Amino acid sequence: MKPLCLSSPYVLPSLLIRFLLIFIVTLKTMALVKLPPNISVPALLVFGDSIVDTGNNDNNLLTSARCNFPPYGKDFKGGMPTGRFSNGKVPSDIIAEELGIKELLPAYLDPKLQPHELPTGVCFASGGAGYDPVTSETAAAISLTGQLDLFKEYTSKLRGLVGENKTNFILANSVFLVVFGSNDIANTYFLSRIRQVQYDFPSYADFIVHSASDFLKELYQLGARRIGVFNAPPLGCVPSQRTAAGGTTRKCVARYNEAAELFNSKLSKEMKSLNQKYPNSRMVYIDVYNPLLDIIINHKKYGYNVEDKGCCGTGLIEVVFLCNRLVPTCPNVLEYVFWDSFHPTESAYKKIVAPILEKYVKDFV
Repeated sequence: MKPLCLSSPYVLPSLLIRFLLIFIVTLKTMALVKLPPNISVPALLVFGDSIVDTGNNDNNLLTSARCNFPPYGKDFKGGMPTGRFSNGKVPSDIIAEELGIKELLPAYLDPKLQPHELPTGVCFASGGAGYDPVTSETAAAISLTGQLDLFKEYTSKLRGLVGENKTNFILANSVFLVVFGSNDIANTYFLSRIRQVQYDFPSYADFIVHSASDFLKELYQLGARRIGVFNAPPLGCVPSQRTAAGGTTRKCVARYNEAAELFNSKLSKEMKSLNQKYPNSRMVYIDVYNPLLDIIINHKKYGYNVEDKGCCGTGLIEVVFLCNRLVPTCPNVLEYVFWDSFHPTESAYKKIVAPILEKYVKDFV
């Protein structure tokens, strides 16, 4: 079926347009993860940082956290950079496909975004963003507040397309994914040390968990009911952090991993509290820390030869503008866990996402 173009010179009656858009909502790709009987997931709506950004930062000229140039997108359809911080798809796309919603999740700020895409979901994430407002400000990324503002604008457009009742149904039954925290811990606290003057790490973890909690409450007030939240990954084993603080042998940085684990435990506890406070919602704490750590430690088992360097350049420090068309890439990206010094490859993302969806999907209903 060809996508509906609302800019067509043929003016359709508004009721017919609304009917066609509602019909499009029901069109699915083949779901790979098995959903419980009679469960509908009409859309995926994503908030977060570069792990899930599908191109919003392409249209944010204030930030240097952009990747709309080769070799990013090297293995994406057409081999073109799309603003995704990887060689191919990112978790936003993979989850949308696994749930049978659509193959790719478009960035909300993509100027080519078509109205028919709205009912099945979009991405509001911005590379460099964090729960801490200082994190987003430092990276000139779209902050939590900014991403919520985009979501409010999105819901207004959605009401105009499919009506109030259908919009409420979409919001209540869609999966909302929230992915922040890595930049707060790795960049704002440890790398720049901006927050170390004010907080020891346990206090800082409390601060960003409180910010996360406020964000989730706001999403709930705006109609979200099925909300999945990624915990922080094992940041001490990311290539750039190994290079910066892992010594001459570039071992995993234990204190960074311990900080991520402390944040994760506090986040998990807070989400249990929120689920008790909002019993008609499903706020699901999703562990990505241990699956990624397992892939890194046991990389040979997963078919990888290199776990401590990125495929781009030397693999030690190259990320965003340092990973560019002037630096070489590895001969075979499928042998690498990481694409650049901070972001996994599409292959690694797929090995993480499919099992966690199988594990957590029933928690959303």
